[in-house]
Amino acid sequence: MSSIPSPELQPELPPYPGIALRDVRLANALADVEAAHAALMAADAIGFDTESKPTFQKGEESTGPHLIQFATDDTAYLIQIGERTAPEVLGLIKDIMEAKQPLKVGFGLSDDVKRLHAKLGIVSHQVLDLSVALRQPGQKNDLGAKSAVAKFFGQTLQKSKKISTTNWATPRLNEKQILYAADDAQVALRVFRHWIGQGGKMPVLKPFKVPKPKQP
Repeated sequence: MSSIPSPELQPELPPYPGIALRDVRLANALADVEAAHAALMAADAIGFDTESKPTFQKGEESTGPHLIQFATDDTAYLIQIGERTAPEVLGLIKDIMEAKQPLKVGFGLSDDVKRLHAKLGIVSHQVLDLSVALRQPGQKNDLGAKSAVAKFFGQTLQKSKKISTTNWATPRLNEKQILYAADDAQVALRVFRHWIGQGGKMPVLKPFKVPKPKQP
């Protein structure tokens, strides 16, 4: 009887190549967001994620999201959210998130949609959390992006904690932040396409529960 090799003896998976920098758009000016809106609304499904400046003090509440990421099959769009963000830009984001099409797919999206509602008043529709959708019967833990990439593509998704906990509220994102954020959105869409292509069945989407306002 052959025994299962220990993790140390199992071959390392090749790295997930990720998105190229040339395929990422920093859409902060209104004209750029309008172009992103047109491309995203024409798609049947898009990748979605957000990033927020981390909190380190006990009891400190997040002021995020500070970055919203969307992705089509070939392009990722990063939109920074700050005090000077034009109302027209926020309106376009709201239009995307509240639309019945496209389908918005991502991993671990519960906090993302809650923060969008708390900060921008957005009530998100047609959002598919792959962490839950890809969970096998009897499996207690959600399936994360790294596990999904290993399972479906036989590759290793690099997720740097150092980058994930950087200041996402900074006016100028560096190249590592840009690629990290863009990959988070697009890898979800790629996993979704692969899963559906293998016969995955779309679950009935239930609206995310919006937290009730705190009583004074």
